[in-house]
Amino acid sequence: MSVDFSFTPADFVPFKDQAVLEKLRAMTPEQIEQHPNPHVRIKVLADAGSVVLAEKFMGIKESFEQNKKFSTIFGNPNPNSHMPLAELINNNRVNCKNCVFVTMDEWADQDGNIAPLTYRSGFTYSFMKYFINKIDPDLRPLPENILYPTNENIDHFSDLIDEKTGGGIDYFASGPGWAAHIAFIDPCPEYMNVSSMDEYLDQPARVVTLHPLTVAQNSLHGVFGQSGDVAAVPPKAATIGPREVKHAKKRVECHGLTTGGLISSWQRMTSRLITHGPVTPAVPGSIYQILPCTIYIDPSIARPIEVMETVGY
Repeated sequence: MSVDFSFTPADFVPFKDQAVLEKLRAMTPEQIEQHPNPHVRIKVLADAGSVVLAEKFMGIKESFEQNKKFSTIFGNPNPNSHMPLAELINNNRVNCKNCVFVTMDEWADQDGNIAPLTYRSGFTYSFMKYFINKIDPDLRPLPENILYPTNENIDHFSDLIDEKTGGGIDYFASGPGWAAHIAFIDPCPEYMNVSSMDEYLDQPARVVTLHPLTVAQNSLHGVFGQSGDVAAVPPKAATIGPREVKHAKKRVECHGLTTGGLISSWQRMTSRLITHGPVTPAVPGSIYQILPCTIYIDPSIARPIEVMETVGY
């Protein structure tokens, strides 16, 4: 961002090509919406989470009305989306008996032990409390069709998802992390030791070591007090793999997070790397550039990145 002073970014930074980064910083919303892959649709749209909520409900409702299977995935914790979806299901008396609900990930300790359902900062805890348990008991999916990673199933979690969904999740919705992850598919050793993108995309669910940016990002989440308390964030996590993204039948990604609803956002550069940077395991979400998908980007995220001399944190 300056021509009179140059440096090499810190060692932990996943992507360091300054020429590419400078180009990405200057992109306008109009430029961001253009992509050379005709199967990648990028649209700048405010509150795109409402679109995802509506499409998930439509899929659930059609599964009931047409007596057909429907599967979708959930990022957690996300009570402000999950409770309205449960309310729509209840108000419209939609039975979820044909649905398969999959959660993306869960925390793990330093030894790879996955957090139990009782862990209050846990993803499955939030998913069950603010979504499944908010659905009227007679409308809930079958217990065996509620899939989340555990110590017992992580080694075959990808196979379980394929089995229950008929080869891939019908509606796969996600949002990027600071390190450009999908779920907790971080730029981490457990996923980066590959020789090709084809090999990368075939990797299944597993327990991974979280990237420092992921730990920092989550220290700003409400379940950890939004206080930069990095020691409160577990060092590892169980996650779906790139294979689940590859197998998905429809993919939707939303880029719209700001810190506490303010202008500050770690997603602004991440969004540009995902949509217009090189396709590389160093930027996991960049795989959306080679898979048919729709990516919604909030106007606040799509604005160019500039020096703001009078603004602090």
